[in-house]
Amino acid sequence: MNEVNFKRAILVSAAIFLAVFLFYTLPAAIEQADLIQSFAAGFVNPFSTGYSVDVIACGFILIFWILFEAKQYGVRYGWVCIILTLIPGVAVGLTAYLLLRYKQLNMPINNATK
Repeated sequence: MNEVNFKRAILVSAAIFLAVFLFYTLPAAIEQADLIQSFAAGFVNPFSTGYSVDVIACGFILIFWILFEAKQYGVRYGWVCIILTLIPGVAVGLTAYLLLRYKQLNMPINNATK
C-alpha cells in the first residue's frame, strides 16, 4: 500500500466510524442527558463489556504512546489527539495521531511496497 492510499484508508475509516458513532449515539446521549449512565450503557452485557474494555485499553495505550513519543521524539500537538481519543473515540484519535506523527517525523515509506 502506498502513502496516498494509506492516508485515504485511515481517513475514510475514521470518517465512517465518526458518522456511525454520531448517528447512533448522539441522539441517545442527548435524550439521556446523563453522562455516567450513557457510559454505563456500554457494559450492559458480556459482549458489549468485552468490546468496551478493549476500546478503553486501546485508548490508554494510545495515550501512553502519544506521551512517550512527545518526550522521545518531540512529536508536538499530541494533546489534541488525546482529546480526540476521549471524544469522540480511539478511531479518530489514532487516525489523527498517525497523520500528525507521520508528518512531523517525516517517516519514509518503503518504495518496494508501492
